[in-house]
Order: sequence, then structure tokens, then C-alpha cells
Amino acid sequence: MAKIRTKFVCQNCAYESPKWMGRCSGCGEWNTLVEEIEETKTATTRSARSASKPQSLADVQMGQYTRIDTKIGEFNRVLGGGLVPGSMVLVGGDPGIGKSTIILQVAQHLAHQGMKVLYVSGEESPEQLRMRAERLGALEKTLLVLSENDLDQVEVSIDLEKPECLIIDSIQTVHSPQVTSAPGSVTQVRECTNRLMQIAKGKRIPTFIIGHVTKQGSIAGPRVLEHMVDTVLYFEGDRYNAYRILRAVKNRFGSTNEIGMFEMRTEGLVEVENPSEFLLSDRPEKAAGSVVVPSVEGTRPMLVEIQALLSQTAFGNPRRVVNGMEQSRILLQLAVLEKHMGMQTQIFDAYLNLAGGISVKEPALDLGIAAAIVSSLRDAPIDPRTAVMGEIGLTGEIRSVQFAEKRILEAEKIGFSKVVLPQSNLTQLKDSSFSIQLVGVKTIREAIEAIFE
Repeated sequence: MAKIRTKFVCQNCAYESPKWMGRCSGCGEWNTLVEEIEETKTATTRSARSASKPQSLADVQMGQYTRIDTKIGEFNRVLGGGLVPGSMVLVGGDPGIGKSTIILQVAQHLAHQGMKVLYVSGEESPEQLRMRAERLGALEKTLLVLSENDLDQVEVSIDLEKPECLIIDSIQTVHSPQVTSAPGSVTQVRECTNRLMQIAKGKRIPTFIIGHVTKQGSIAGPRVLEHMVDTVLYFEGDRYNAYRILRAVKNRFGSTNEIGMFEMRTEGLVEVENPSEFLLSDRPEKAAGSVVVPSVEGTRPMLVEIQALLSQTAFGNPRRVVNGMEQSRILLQLAVLEKHMGMQTQIFDAYLNLAGGISVKEPALDLGIAAAIVSSLRDAPIDPRTAVMGEIGLTGEIRSVQFAEKRILEAEKIGFSKVVLPQSNLTQLKDSSFSIQLVGVKTIREAIEAIFE
């Protein structure tokens, strides 16, 4: 006999409650519990099946994982070198950021290589997809489109067409008739993703899933959705800006925190092969409060510009406005400068920005943040051909950073003449030959003197 019971499920964290509550006890969000009907069947007999036996890890045979080239270099980089057969990739981002555009371009390149691609859209009709495909030049005979929300019908089409790549746009619009919840609910998203994962793994079909995001910027639905897939990609950037950043926050087949940079044009998203030159293209010459830091995202080194503006505060509590960096690190550098350099930062409003619309959180930015603040405070421009890097401790020491050689080579390639870096990194690089001047520092005072000499 089947038993029917009513439960209330949080649409933010999947917390279940037997009764409705205004505030979720799991995540603390308000008005996120939605009523769902669950049908449970009482098990009377247990079907006999052959139990799988454990085996030695050393005896496990490696399968043949030949990556598929998407013909988009930046997309391949984020995926870890290409698309893995049977993998499941979740793509998220704000509305209008370019999720469907980049996936349709990938589908076109795969279809151009002779692969059969099935594009399932629950939001657009075939005519709308045709209009977008004409603009992107993505009309291929082996690129099939299906406007369908029913997952059962999608499975029938997969069995009939036997595609070599599957795209679901978007997972929030697809629903399973076996689940009584509304499309887009936690239960529906979880069930549909689980069934699609079984198809992808069982038939070795690489699958792309496009997901909506919440107002906080995270993938809509339970966090288990991100745990089920192999790769999670986020589109970052301002939808009104021409440049987009595709970031991998999870990748079972490659490096995490890898990024790819694209420019939105009429013909679609075009990859930016040299982000350093793009990020520094509009940098002002001899402007106080501007400094360049060699950063590393995943395996890619790139030069970023940190801008700082300090102005006399008119209020009791000075303002701290930060864009593209962690605010906690900014507050830390302000405190270090006040303690170890004697600078009265508490009487100034501080505005800091990472130019180019990107977001970087690594500790190697610390010295650049401090240098930009001092430059703005003294109204003294930093040499435009000087780059700085290093982590700052609370006692004012400059700590080493990872991948120092990559950072220096990137600065040397762009044309910088001087790099201020931690002394510990310089000691490790003594055997390396660089044409660029390297200055090692141990404390924040030494670093400021070396930067402004």
C-alpha cells in the first residue's frame, strides 16, 4: 500500500519539516518552505540481486578517457583540457550573462566535428533557438533541438536519437511526472539531475546542465546539485559589460579555480587569449593609488590592477567600499599600515577596486593593496613598470607566495622592469635567470621603501 504524506521543503537548503514555518531551521532564510506531497510505498519483499564484491584498488583497470576538443581554447582550459565522455557539467550565472550563448557555441563546434548533439530547451521554442543560432552561425545538421519539459519524453528522444552530447537548458524547467512537486522545486531538481546523471554515466554521454542562480549568486536549488555533477562552472561579470569570466569552482577532471575570459560581441562570445593585456589596457599613467599585481588563477598567471582612493571622512565611522576583493583583507592591511607604518587610516574613507570587473581572493594581493593605499594617501604615483606581490602578516612581515616564477615570467612578458616580492621567494629563485629586476623584502616598511624609491 502507498502512503501519502505532506511535508514542507526549504527551496534553499532542502531542509524538510512536517509543518510550515516562516523561517527555515536549516539555513535561517525566510519564506522558503514549500509544501510537497510525498508518496511512500511499503516494501513487502526484497528483490534478490547479485551483490558486488570489493576489489583491490591496484587491480582496477583504467578506462580510456579521451577528451573531446570543443574548439574553444578558453572553454577547454576551464574544463581541464577538454570535455570528458560521460561527464556532467553544471553551468550557472546571472540572467543574460551568456550561459546559453556559450553552450550553443560549444554545441555548434561539436556538431561541426560530426558529433550528434541534442539541445533540450524548456524555455525557448525551436524557432527562437533557430534565430539565436543564425546570429551565432551555429546551424549544423547534427545539432538537434527539442523543446520539452517532460523528462520522460526527453529520455525517449535520447533512446531514439542516441546523441553523443546532451544539453539541458535549464534544469529548473525540466520535471519528472513521477514526482508531484512543481517544476523547479528542490525535489524535482534533485530527481531530474539524478536521472540525467544515470543516463550520462550509463551511456557515456557528456551532459551540460544550465542552472539558474539565486539573488545571492549561487545555483538555485539544494547544494546537493553541485555535489552530484562532475564540474561546476560559474559565469562572472557585469551583464552590461562586454567581458565575461568563466570560472571552474569544482572539477573532478582538472584544476579548480581555473578561469577563461570572453568578450561578448554580436557574433557571440569570443575568447580573450591574453587577459593581462586586456586588464591593463586602460590603466592610467602616473596616477596615484594604482599598482599592478601578478596573480595566478588555477594554472593561469595574469596581471591585475588594484586601485585605491582615500579621502577625508565626514562621518564618525569611515567608509570601507571594496569591489573584486575580500573586504576582510582590506581591513587587515589598513590595520597593519596604521600599526607598523604610523599612518592614520581611521580618518579616511577607503575605496578599493580591482579593475576589469574580475574577482580575485588570493593572499598574494596583500602587498599590492597596501601599496595602493599608501600611494593614494601620499598622492605619490607608483612607477607604472613596477609590479608587487606578497602576503602580509599581522606583525608586518612579508610572506612567500605560490608560483612566484610564473608571476615573474608574466610580468616580464608584458614589459615590466621591476618586481617587488618576498625575500623568501627571491632566495628560491637565485638560480633562475630573469631580465627583470627583482627586489626582495622582509617587512612592510622595507616593501614601501622599495616601491617608492
